[in-house]
Amino acid sequence: MKKVKPALLKGFDQEFLPHEQLQFNALVELIRRNFERFGYLPIETPSAERIEVLTSKGGAEKEIYALSRLAAAEDDEAAAKGALRFDLTVPLARYVAMRERELAFPFRRYQIQRVWRGENPQVKRGRFREFYQCDIDVIGRETLSYLAEAEIPSVIYAVFKEMAIGAFRIRINNRKVLKGILRHFEVSEERSADVLRALDKIDKEDQGAVIAELERNGLAARAARELYAVIGTKRETNETLALLGDRGYAAEGLGELRQMVEAIRLFGVPDGAFAIDLSVVRGLDYYTGTIYETTLLDHPDIGSICSGGRYDDLASYFTNTKLPGVGISIGLSRLFARLKDANLLPKTVRTPAEVLVTTLDPDSLERYLRVAALLREQDINTEVYLERAKIGKQFEYANKKGFRVAITAGADEFSRGTVKVKDLAAQAESDVPLAELAARVKQLLDSKAH
Repeated sequence: MKKVKPALLKGFDQEFLPHEQLQFNALVELIRRNFERFGYLPIETPSAERIEVLTSKGGAEKEIYALSRLAAAEDDEAAAKGALRFDLTVPLARYVAMRERELAFPFRRYQIQRVWRGENPQVKRGRFREFYQCDIDVIGRETLSYLAEAEIPSVIYAVFKEMAIGAFRIRINNRKVLKGILRHFEVSEERSADVLRALDKIDKEDQGAVIAELERNGLAARAARELYAVIGTKRETNETLALLGDRGYAAEGLGELRQMVEAIRLFGVPDGAFAIDLSVVRGLDYYTGTIYETTLLDHPDIGSICSGGRYDDLASYFTNTKLPGVGISIGLSRLFARLKDANLLPKTVRTPAEVLVTTLDPDSLERYLRVAALLREQDINTEVYLERAKIGKQFEYANKKGFRVAITAGADEFSRGTVKVKDLAAQAESDVPLAELAARVKQLLDSKAH
């Protein structure tokens, strides 16, 4: 029989060893736990949506994977009308429009699922065609308080503080302020998108290249330099607010920014963890108010680890009800890949089971299984070694897989109603009565956790 070479598709190749999968799962659980602390409710939507739903906003067709079967009937509805979701926002819009009467507003939801996008995969930059996104959104009906926008940074802060991957900063801007700045520099509506694209390169290209692009888009040399200085200079939040006030840029947007800063502080986010940053300009076609981007201070090359913003109407393509919202997304697959490359991932256990019950005597299998059941009843994750092997090989397995405690027992121990409990790190072993086993194991595990 001809062998098939085991290989993965480009862009669909984020596959982990078990200990790496445990690290990934730990991040998912950390994010989920923090989302729920703020009252966000979980939803899941199908992997496939109707094509007209996914293309409702336009311009995404080249990134969308259609559905097909290798041998499909002509009347296969999924193949004719379905495609894989490319983000979680469009399915959310469809979901809210369909269930508007059943939901309590403001609707706070989180969603942690895979999406598929036909982008050019770049593994070193953490860009894949299949990847996990972790989204939260607050959706209002007709109106949504600015306090929902101010609360979002406190969720971001909680997630990344617990993730312990280094100092980070939540960078905040407002579309109305940016529009006011462009008006001040007499940038026309027709040129504004091109100018913003140039400004978005401030962190990626040198000053001369950005200024040259601004000049190519209609700004005089002096104006291009001044605009670069306003947008590209890093300042503390109060400095930025003072500058905007002195220059008279976008009074409405400035008022919103000041209000946001006061509220963010009330939500408990320290000044060192967030800042008004005028160079945050991405997503301007979509967002209508506040914009967020989060970066690691010591690893700016990783790029944004969390982004989002305020939008006026989530589901205008599906319902006449105005549904304003605010949300963020963590591209977890990309983040995990970049953190792994930078050796920033928190250490985690290599196995979900802390204890291995070794098996010395095949005729005593029932007793070994009873010991394991006793420990599991006390919420101690336990595995039994079920293959026939010498005890040395079993301990080798325990060390390689990362168990912290091993239980051994032979005929003598069982006759005395005891087992041997071995601390694998300290290589210390003691006889423990079965009645005291769970307590002793918990004591060992607790001492290792502190």
